[in-house]
Amino acid sequence: MNDVLKKLSAIGIVPVVVINDADKAVPLAKALVAGGIPCAEVTFRTAAAEEAIKRMAEAVPELIVGAGTVLTKDQADRAIAAGSQFLVSPGLDPEIVSYCNEKGYLITPGTANPSDLNHAVNLGLEVVKFFPAEAAGGLKMIKSMAAAYTGLKFMPTGGINAANLNSYLEYEKIICCGGSWMVPGKLIDEGKFDEIVDLCKEAVSTMLGLEMVHVGINTPDEAAAMAIAERFNKLFNFPIKNGNSAVFASSGIEVRKQMFLGKNGHIAIATNYMDRAINYIEAMGGEFDYDTAVVKNGKTTAIYLKEEFGGFAVHLVQK
Repeated sequence: MNDVLKKLSAIGIVPVVVINDADKAVPLAKALVAGGIPCAEVTFRTAAAEEAIKRMAEAVPELIVGAGTVLTKDQADRAIAAGSQFLVSPGLDPEIVSYCNEKGYLITPGTANPSDLNHAVNLGLEVVKFFPAEAAGGLKMIKSMAAAYTGLKFMPTGGINAANLNSYLEYEKIICCGGSWMVPGKLIDEGKFDEIVDLCKEAVSTMLGLEMVHVGINTPDEAAAMAIAERFNKLFNFPIKNGNSAVFASSGIEVRKQMFLGKNGHIAIATNYMDRAINYIEAMGGEFDYDTAVVKNGKTTAIYLKEEFGGFAVHLVQK
């Protein structure tokens, strides 16, 4: 898969942005990065779009910026010249897609039916937009078509929101979802970028579903671990389960039978999407110790951060 598409997949959400004033472009780009969604599809249907893309690309290089609603070859050329890293169109025009392929432009055209997907396959595309997602049949339609077009992946847009985001992202054929609920035009026009940061963080929280699942306590041996578990049982009626490397006092307390990472122990935080959580936490300044990663069937299921929090190591686990 193209490197830009891989990055969009790691982010999971692509804000679909309408900018009417190019002066709002850079503050918006910074808000998206601060909110943990460092990408944007700027719709090319406003007079300010081209200049907005140029300013975003120059001032905030960590933002992956693309152009949406690209309908002509001229628009494709102008969007790429302005700094777009990807192009998106609402429908599939074979002539425009072929032109972009020849030029080396990354384009994800809109599709809504099997005929569109047939064109996409013949044009050598890896990923297509599915638009308008909810109106065109939603996840059920994508799954039905993907069964026949096994080599394609999808970027649904249209009617995606916080309520249905994860139902789409849980399907392995979907790399990311486009949406505008975290970048409402009114807030952009009014320059309320702090509110956009908050909406982006809420969107990321909804997607990742980060939550603490247990605390691990380090002890030197099995006898010490069992003694602690028995105290939890006596005082709080937490049931004891003796495992190979730890004694559990309920599902939330893991008393290890030996000293392990963390001065005092560890805190386990679960997530819906491990790779996206790692990408987000690293973007926020966290560092992972990849030597601690647990990989099963090619997918990371657990990994520790390098830093400790109050003497506790912290690791992510896949839900």
